[in-house]
Amino acid sequence: MVSFSVTILGSSSAVPTSVRFPSAHLVNTGERIFLIDAGEGTQIQLRRLRVRFGKLNHIFISHVHGDHVFGLFGLLATLSLLKRDTDLHIYSHSSLKQILDQHLSNFHIDGLPFRIVYHFLNENTPEIVYEDKLITVTSFPLSHRISTCGFLFREKPLPLNIKKEMIEYFQIPFPAIQRIKNGEGYILEDGTLIENNRLTHAAYRQRSYAYCSDTAYTEDILPIIKNIDLLYHEATYSAELSSRARETGHSTSIQAATIAQKAKVKKLIIGHFSARYKDLSPLLEEARTVFPATYLACEGDVFSIKAEREISIEK
Repeated sequence: MVSFSVTILGSSSAVPTSVRFPSAHLVNTGERIFLIDAGEGTQIQLRRLRVRFGKLNHIFISHVHGDHVFGLFGLLATLSLLKRDTDLHIYSHSSLKQILDQHLSNFHIDGLPFRIVYHFLNENTPEIVYEDKLITVTSFPLSHRISTCGFLFREKPLPLNIKKEMIEYFQIPFPAIQRIKNGEGYILEDGTLIENNRLTHAAYRQRSYAYCSDTAYTEDILPIIKNIDLLYHEATYSAELSSRARETGHSTSIQAATIAQKAKVKKLIIGHFSARYKDLSPLLEEARTVFPATYLACEGDVFSIKAEREISIEK
């Protein structure tokens, strides 16, 4: 079964600290990697974690505030110096293209050896922005000071797993195996129907991860993230600074936990912490009073979602 994991590259808001980088996550599905946001220092973190730059083909940018994009400029320059020659897909609001074009021109990086393919996000409604044979990625609007999108990574349904002993016992021919994997039963020569649930194991459940970047508390996202396995939700402030969170279009740890509880997710990661917090434990403790399965986003942490008949998540 393919892997499905999320690696925290950066967990700070606005500015980096001595131990925390601005926002960036890495999603690994079947050894294909997807970068979400690219705060300052993203490529340093990729190198520290020994991520092969050549495997990075898709970058999702939630919005164009600096702490989510400043690392993209240096990353593009490095990819150019490394002589990358394959397309790089960037999923973002349309304003990012003008920003990047101007930057590349100002620093005389006009002749990239690779093509940037832009996919502009829908600012108003959820929309599938990426799809392959294994997963879909859906963007959805958040509530921030500027247009901002979250991203939902969800596996596609997998075929049923046929029991090898049943193939041998009933001498099932190869052409019938795929039909059984698609949910059909098998009819013996005497007309007896062997039900599909006798021939197959239960299919693996679809795993899912949602990234809710900068956002004020909004229940509009609940239908999109309902019952997912792993939710990242920003928690810039503690509850005592709820008025500051409201003013700046951010959330508190309690609000992030409330969203996780109402969406009935299995596990919550909180991050995008204000630099004022040297000790993050109070934010974690607050969140856990509402949603016990809450964890801090810490640089280098990997959250893996197991492929099981009944999903469980391990950190």
